[in-house]
Amino acid sequence: MFLNSVAQYIAEHQAVLWAVIVWSVVWKGIALWHAARGRQLAWYIALLVLNTVGVLEIIYLLFFRRKESEFLR
Repeated sequence: MFLNSVAQYIAEHQAVLWAVIVWSVVWKGIALWHAARGRQLAWYIALLVLNTVGVLEIIYLLFFRRKESEFLR
């Protein structure tokens, strides 16, 4: 019964599901790239493993990523 309800909901809201997937993949890609370039292994692993629909990725990019001048030294 529950699985039928979930399947029906997904079928009715495919556009929203695809928009969330694209949103998440874009932010995850940007955040992973910055974490790798900044040699922040712990952040890279956390961003790779945890799926927060872009929330953790945006927090990382705004507050915790190393600026370009920091990892060019």
